[in-house]
Amino acid sequence: MNALEREEILTKVRGWLKDAHICMLATKEPDGNLRSRPMAMQDVEFDGDLWFFTDARGHIARAVRDHPMVSISVQTDNNSTFIALSGYARLVKDEVKATELWRPSYEVFFPAGLADPDLILLRVNTETVEYWDSPSGLVSNLLNLVKGLTSDTPTPVGENRRITL
Repeated sequence: MNALEREEILTKVRGWLKDAHICMLATKEPDGNLRSRPMAMQDVEFDGDLWFFTDARGHIARAVRDHPMVSISVQTDNNSTFIALSGYARLVKDEVKATELWRPSYEVFFPAGLADPDLILLRVNTETVEYWDSPSGLVSNLLNLVKGLTSDTPTPVGENRRITL
């Protein structure tokens, strides 16, 4: 893959992530099982890092301390694109960054706001990004899938690309 193709992929992913609001963050639990949780995505330009707020005493923080490799799954608001990101997470205490990312709606989870002593940022440094884009919609894709299963000629159901950052 050349630099231009890589940048085209990143431009697409940036656009989709900008419009996404919730993702599923998967961590490895102490017993070895994977556990996914919904997380609010921060409104920042994707540069390889994703940012989240979490509780420094909570399950996510403990899991990241023990096993920093995480996976993030995103479905775009139009339900036609899926993005999988994986990388390493770390807990970051950065008041300037927290103030930049803070939204009043987060007070539902952190009533003391930025003054909460257990509020901490989770920074995920993404290593791989993969996406599946099906701009024609779910019904059309399902019909193409059935057609592909019953025909000798495969029918494409969308675009799938993967890059390493």
